[in-house]
Amino acid sequence: MHMPRTTKQKRGKITPPARPAWAGTIRMSLVSIPVHIFTAIDSDGDVHFNQIHRPSGERVRYTKTVPGIGEIDPADIVKGFEFEKNRYIIVEPDELKALRLESSDSFNIVQFVDRQEIDPLYFNAPYYVAPAEEGAIEGFVVIRDALRKTGKAGIGQIVLSGRERLACIQPCGKGMLMETLRYKEDLRGVQAYFAPITDIKADKGQIELAQRLIEQKVAEFQPDLFEDHYETAVRELIEQKRKGKRIITGKERERPTAEVIDIMDALRRSIARDGKGGGRVAANDSAPRQTKRRRASSR
Repeated sequence: MHMPRTTKQKRGKITPPARPAWAGTIRMSLVSIPVHIFTAIDSDGDVHFNQIHRPSGERVRYTKTVPGIGEIDPADIVKGFEFEKNRYIIVEPDELKALRLESSDSFNIVQFVDRQEIDPLYFNAPYYVAPAEEGAIEGFVVIRDALRKTGKAGIGQIVLSGRERLACIQPCGKGMLMETLRYKEDLRGVQAYFAPITDIKADKGQIELAQRLIEQKVAEFQPDLFEDHYETAVRELIEQKRKGKRIITGKERERPTAEVIDIMDALRRSIARDGKGGGRVAANDSAPRQTKRRRASSR
């Protein structure tokens, strides 16, 4: 995991430990606090694949072309909105800049809610929030501690990556955490996906057995106990190939069948098997060792 350099202070300004994703002010009524916002997601350790031309071993490159013209100069590319088939409205960069919203450089807290009231469907991406100036630390701490004591999260809007986003802010250790939220229109309706689920009444005995199984596996959430098994396997594969080892492809793992089972019998056997583990994460359940490896992706 990439570790940012130690924060330094100079002339009242706080030198950020990394490039901020956003710099502006948090406003709560008449209180204004200058802050830096940093993405909380570290993707530096991800494995990325490039597309390679097998016969030559060279990387595949892409050029920008126009039908009937060929390759074009990137300086000649502008943004366009297709309002009819093959008809576009050209929008100039200066025109977009003129649309600058107040939320481009300030996050106005317009209301406070219990974070538990926000449906998990709405949460999108996390960001760390820290004061940008020495003189702002006191006010920052006041807002942070007030949110902590009340158990509330502040709701507002902020412009990130060229879009105004809904977001909530809450305490996070010595600092604060901002999480962007999806708008309601960003989410698909659930009716079509849940339609096949009929309105049957579950058996009381089966529910009680399921509750017992859940209680056996109750534990504190410890994210460092879990790892990305696919990422680990990909890295091991790459390392073996780098060393020139022969890779033998085995049979494809047999997928578990979705056969209809006796749910009561399965619950009883699960309780008997998992009861020995005392609710701890078993070695074959998820991933019991700490790792800094991440998922693999291709591009």
